Amino acid sequence: MPKMRKKADLPTKTCASCGLPFAWRKKWERDWEQVKFCSDRCRAAGAKA
Repeated sequence: MPKMRKKADLPTKTCASCGLPFAWRKKWERDWEQVKFCSDRCRAAGAKA
C-alpha cells in the first residue's frame, strides 16, 4: 500500500479561469497534464470567455 502524502507535497497548478492555485486530485491522475481549470464552474466560464 502506498504511503500517504501531505497536501502540501502534491503538485499544484494555477486555474486558467480564476487564477487561483489548485492541487492535484486522484480523479485527475490519468490526465493531470491536460487539466487547466480548478472546477466545473471555472471550466464553463473559461469556455465562454
